[in-house]
Amino acid sequence: MARSGIAQGANKGHVTEQRERAARPSRSRGKLGKRTALCREIAREVAGLSPYERRILDMIKTGGSSADKRVYKFAKRRLGSHKRAVAKREDIKAVNSKMRAKQAGA
Repeated sequence: MARSGIAQGANKGHVTEQRERAARPSRSRGKLGKRTALCREIAREVAGLSPYERRILDMIKTGGSSADKRVYKFAKRRLGSHKRAVAKREDIKAVNSKMRAKQAGA
């Protein structure tokens, strides 16, 4: 917040200019790099889905009203956390939509 140059109040103190600080390397931790993304994509293409991922895909395909919840519960059991389960569900949904788009195009 800008200082007012007055000795009292919320913004008390000498008037100074705020410097732009360089971003710390720790701020970029966890971002997906190009190389890693490419490696993962190639690995998925070559190896395909694991058996539990195929089961999730099957649950999504057969669907029903509570498919999302069942998929989430199954993934959470296998992966151990809420965050991982939700991410896996979205990932497999993306795989499913990509497969459907490929079939529609071909």
